[in-house]
Amino acid sequence: MSATPEIAKARVRELLLRAADRAGLEVRRRGRGVRRTLTEVLEHYAALGVAPATLVDVGVAAGTPVLYDAFPHARRLLVEPLREWEPTLRDLVAAAPTGSAYELCAAGPQPGELEIGVHRVLACSSMVGDRAGDGADVERRVVPVRRLDDVVAAHGLDDGRPVVLKADVEGAELEVLKGAPATLERTQLVLLEVSLFALNPGGAQLAEVVGWMAEHGWAVADLYDGHVRPLDGQLAQIDIAFTREDGPLRADHRYARPEQADALYRSWGL
Repeated sequence: MSATPEIAKARVRELLLRAADRAGLEVRRRGRGVRRTLTEVLEHYAALGVAPATLVDVGVAAGTPVLYDAFPHARRLLVEPLREWEPTLRDLVAAAPTGSAYELCAAGPQPGELEIGVHRVLACSSMVGDRAGDGADVERRVVPVRRLDDVVAAHGLDDGRPVVLKADVEGAELEVLKGAPATLERTQLVLLEVSLFALNPGGAQLAEVVGWMAEHGWAVADLYDGHVRPLDGQLAQIDIAFTREDGPLRADHRYARPEQADALYRSWGL
């Protein structure tokens, strides 16, 4: 018995994918399946109605151009504790919509000061502990700490309009969020870099971050980017997008509409 056209097509597809795999290539159709990059994630959620008036970027370093490009008309509030990045912050604000601003401080649950370990790779600097085991020299520096809600209000951005919040702070993500309850109330999407190991001793790891977010009304919406550690190739960090559990993006828990399910199953040859 000859194979049906659907089965023959599936076999050819499998052979092509195996050939690509042997060549070290990954083949996937853009716009379908699992999203792998922040660009894809932001394009997807913009299509679903995420439309921030303000982007809050905590742990800016050299900036997050993918985020800014996704929402070019949104004001930017850039929060970064290292003075080495201040010229970059000025340039990013100068190129941003009117009302944008930056603040040279760390974000935490209470205002004050704290000691930060300034790593030779500035983006690896952390306020929760030195990166474990890499042997790099770390400069001790005291920096100001402000609650994110206070920074938002100080720049006149507490206007009730929607926010997308990104935090990349080497294990201190929850410390940032604890100082931002009012901002989170109007946030549509939270973007966090999360560790799977105690890369910075004392820093929050994935289970703790996801648990805290769930307790405060947030659900995991997407996973993207990430990197493995040189030590043994295990996944070290992953980026996670969160949406509100009670928000419109979580209102419908169906997998598919009947016609979508039928089209999917037909594509499988079933």
